[in-house]
This record gives sequence, C-alpha cells and structure tokens, in this order.
Amino acid sequence: MKKIIPLTTLLLLVLTSVFAQKNLTLLSPNGEIKVSIIIGDKINYSVNYRTEALMTENSLSLVLKDETLGKNPKLLSAKTTKSSSIIKPYIALKYANVESKYNQLLLNFKGGFAVAFRAFDNGIAYQFITNKKGDIEVMDEEVAINFPNAYNLHVQQPGSFKTAYEENYSTVSTDSWKEKMSTLPILIDTKKNYKLLLSESDLSDYPCLFFKGTGVNAIRSVFPKAPLAFGEDGDRSLKITKEADYIAKTSGTRTFPWRYFVITNDDKQILENTMTLQLASKSKIENPSWIKPGQASWEWWNDAAPYGPDVNFVSGYNLQTYKYYIDFAAKYGLKYIIMDEGWAKSTTDPYTPNPDVDVHELIRYGKEKNVGIVLWLTWLTVHNHMDLFKTFKEWGIKGVKIDFMDRSDQWMVNYYERVAVEAAKNELFVDFHGAFKPAGLEYKYPNILSYEGVRGMEQMGGTLPKNSLYLPFMRNAVGPMDYTPGAMISMQPESYRAERPNAASIGTRAYQMALFVVFESGIQMLADNPTLYYRNPDCTAFITSVPTTWDETKALTATVGEVAVVAKRKADKWFIGGICNGTEKTRNLKINLDFLEKGKQYTMTYFEDGINAGRQAMDYRKKTIQVKNGDEIAVNMVRNGGYAAVITAK
Repeated sequence: MKKIIPLTTLLLLVLTSVFAQKNLTLLSPNGEIKVSIIIGDKINYSVNYRTEALMTENSLSLVLKDETLGKNPKLLSAKTTKSSSIIKPYIALKYANVESKYNQLLLNFKGGFAVAFRAFDNGIAYQFITNKKGDIEVMDEEVAINFPNAYNLHVQQPGSFKTAYEENYSTVSTDSWKEKMSTLPILIDTKKNYKLLLSESDLSDYPCLFFKGTGVNAIRSVFPKAPLAFGEDGDRSLKITKEADYIAKTSGTRTFPWRYFVITNDDKQILENTMTLQLASKSKIENPSWIKPGQASWEWWNDAAPYGPDVNFVSGYNLQTYKYYIDFAAKYGLKYIIMDEGWAKSTTDPYTPNPDVDVHELIRYGKEKNVGIVLWLTWLTVHNHMDLFKTFKEWGIKGVKIDFMDRSDQWMVNYYERVAVEAAKNELFVDFHGAFKPAGLEYKYPNILSYEGVRGMEQMGGTLPKNSLYLPFMRNAVGPMDYTPGAMISMQPESYRAERPNAASIGTRAYQMALFVVFESGIQMLADNPTLYYRNPDCTAFITSVPTTWDETKALTATVGEVAVVAKRKADKWFIGGICNGTEKTRNLKINLDFLEKGKQYTMTYFEDGINAGRQAMDYRKKTIQVKNGDEIAVNMVRNGGYAAVITAK
C-alpha cells in the first residue's frame, strides 16, 4: 500500500529545501569574472566570464574516513574580503614585482571546515581549510568540473600514476574523453575564444591532483593512494608493495592545496600569468642571498665529448674533460657546470667520487675560475643519505640535481619538501628531474631552482616543436621548467638522424636560441658540446647573455600550440624570443616595440631564420638595426623556426 503524502506536507518540504539553499556571488576586482556558489545538499559553483558561462555546477567535497566535508553542508558564515599587494619573488621568472589583487569569499561550515574562494581579474581559485583535532585520513577529494558544451582539452596522459610528466600532449574532446587520465596542468579550450589553464598551488603533505574524463562534458579528480610499504627496484627507485585506502594522512588543522583556473580570451595572458606564485606559501628562507640562479654547462646530452685542436686529451667522464667544461663556463660567465651520472664511483654511494673524475680537484679548480659544481643523484640515494647535504656543503658543492622520482603520491610530495629543507639548511640549491610539475614549493623554498617534468630536449628526436609549442602555455606557465635547450646541430623533423655524442635537435638554430628567452628556469642548461659553442661564437655570446630571472615580461604574439613571441626585460636591456610550430612554411608577423622607453634610441641585434632554414635548419642570419619606441618590426619564422633578439639603449 502506497503512503500518500498530504499536499501541505509536500509543499512544506519543497519550501524548506528552497529556503535551505544558499546562493552567493563572488566577483573579480574588475567585475568580469563571476563565481556563483550554490550551497544545498552539496557545494556547487559556476563560473562566468563576462556573459559567457564557462563552467556550470562544479562540485567539491573532501571525503574523510568518517564523514564527507561538503555533503549536506551547514553554512555558519560567509565573509567577503579584498586584498591587494605586491609580491617580490626572490627567483623572478617573469616579474620582479607581481601585483596580486583579488576578492575572497570565506565560507565557514559546521563541522570544523571552511572553503575559501578567490576571484582575480584573470582567474579563480578555491581551497579547503580544516580545523579538526589530531590527524585525519583523507579518502578522496572531489574536484568535479562540468562544462556547458563540448570543449577541447589539451592534456598529458600517462599510463599510470608512475610518471615523470614527459608524455606528449594530446587534444581530447570533453564529450568523448574517458580513456586514461591527465596530469596537471590542463588547458581548456571552450572553442569560443576563451581558455582556462587548470592547475594547483601550495601543494604540501598531499598527493598531486590528476583528472579523468567522464565522456559527458565533465572531468573528475583522481589521486594516487598513499604508499605504506616498498620493495627493491634497482639502484634508483623503489616499487610500492602496499598502498593505504586513503590518499593522505595529515594534520586535521591545515589548509589544503589551491585548485585554480587562469581564465582569458587572449592567449598572451597565459604567457604572463603568475597564479602559482600568487597562491603559494611565503618563503621559509629568511635570508636567500646565497641562492644564485644562472646558467650551467651540462655534459650528459653531448656525452662529455669535446674534440678539436684544443682538446689534447682523451675526452669523457674524467678530470681533464670536466676542467675543459669549467674553462668554457668561465669564459662565457656561466655560474655552474653540472656533473651527471658517473661523477661518483657508484650511483648508491654519494661520498666516494669516481677516481677518474676527482671531484675535489674540480671543486678547487671551479672556485679558482668562479664556476660552481652541481652534482647529479638518484632520489633513492638522497633518501638513504639525507646527511649528504651537510657533506656536500663541506666539500663546496653549490647544488644538486635529483632524478627519477617519477611519482607524486603524498610520500613523494613530502620527499620533495624534505629535500628542499635539508638543502636549504646547508645552502644548496635543487634541480628536480624525473619530477612532477611545480606547485608552489619553489616559492616556499626558493632554493628549488627548477623542475624537469617536461618532454625536454634529452628526448632527442622525440622532442618536436609541435609539442614544445604548448609548453609556454601549459607546463612552463605554472612554474620553472628544465628543458635543457641550446643545441648547435639543428634539423627539420623529416631529416633527423642523430645520437650522442653528436646529439641534435629538431627546429632551427634561431628556434634553439629563442628558447633561452621564451622558456623559464632558475637554472638554465647549455646542453651542447663546448666545442660547438666555440665554433658558433655569435650564437654562444647571445645565449650566454640571456638572464635566467627577469624584471618584466610582455607577451607580443601568442596562439596556443602554434606561436609564442615574448619580450622580457632585465634592468635596461630587453630580449625578444619567438618560436613556432611546423604547420606553416613561413610565419610573417609584425611586432610593435611600444614597450621601449620613449625618447631613447636603441640598438637591436637579432637572429632570424635564414632563407634555407625550412630545409636546412642550421641556416640563420644575424642583423643589427636602430630602433625606438613605437617602431614596428617584422618577425619572420620558417616552419619549426624561431627569432631571438637583444635590445640595448644607445
């Protein structure tokens, strides 16, 4: 027998539900971005940019062992605040002074938790905040994003959570994507001239966020489980033998990572964004003056194989070869050389140098030449010998390159921070390879100069400009990126034939030179052989003059995945870098020099693709002209080509 509900009771239930629902609105400072938050049986939010609905009824929750924060939430208070400040990052990848201006809505809920939303003029972000006693087990976090129409997503899809973030980018449609998952960042193209860059910041004691598609215009978060036990897996890693049923066991009183979206209808704004920095924790290093960003000569890519009339020794991983690299670095003002695998007698013992190399003599020689030594290590060796930072400081080492983490679960995220802390105690910088993407730790500990986490040039013929043209808009847009540029042997893809020691890159010579301006890293490697740099003195002089930190960045031309041209200033000198993919035979662009100071005359020296660079990628032209504010200049790039320039006041 069916139970009949009286009409008055039914109306009462409906009215109770309606009145229980809370609708709140948060606007960006300029009023163009609107976040509409609906609190009912869940916490939902929608995002509009001007009149365009970009995301609809996204939902968020934090699933703990015994409760779900965000399920039937009871709102206690809602407070809106405004903030405007200037951030001065010690490692200034884009700007020496970053304006951070936003409106915040802090929602406090019954049950000891809150959610903070922030709206900037170029995006939005939110984070969970908990106030629970003791530790909590986070079983899952719901980051559910719903799109009103079929969008294109530019994604990087690993086969599992064990990944070094080096897969090629692919493009999927939200109405069909269900296979595999994606790392962050994800670039969302609404197909209506709007783009959203999705990533995270202030990641600490928590796993990295991944996403999967649902096939119905929505994506959902997935996380690696917390590892509990490990087994042997060679000399440079461990395999996980037991996982927890939770993704994180952490303090009950804390802030959680920010989930953010950069939102724009102009691709140039993605190149200029600083959202990871704006949401990161403040630096824990009180006096960072010992941290010295800069360029480094690197031997691995060219297999430590200098040659020629000035190389009167057997080259290789030995003392004389490394002294040759130090001499090269000293000649061109490079701060460092990086000594990759082979400097130690074994990969598992960081205290016993290879006798053929004699690290201590190289440290002495480098100090004499004002060139610092950076040593490569596996993460496992560092984990097993965390006291090595103290030893390396005593030796006189300046930094470490740590490799093969290839994971981003809570344990490994915490490992990054432990390394940063121990390195900072001993005034060593860190370059993470085999790494996940930056997520704010590099600002909390600015001795982290860079991360790999990219399909970089060490992939040789597998590094195509058609993939690398997404990097300024995705991977490098969220933080420093150790791509290892600087090839002096350049080829177009159909003619690529190369391997170490005669390593080569795809793209033109001007393309390679431009990468030093376009790509951002606190430590920027010169990957090629000193012999080839000596044979190309004009190119080498330009490359080694490019700073690794900047006072100002101005995007000049940008189309995601196709072309990027930027101007960057250090003191009173401007550099321009432009790169393009291979979809067109030649790109003929015009750029305006309106960023130059009015009333001054400037000398501009530039490198452009030569007339035959579309087939013979080594072809380039170097020219010098006089310019001033407001001048319009031509930037012509062949397929997979580039453009590089330096502008100095007369």
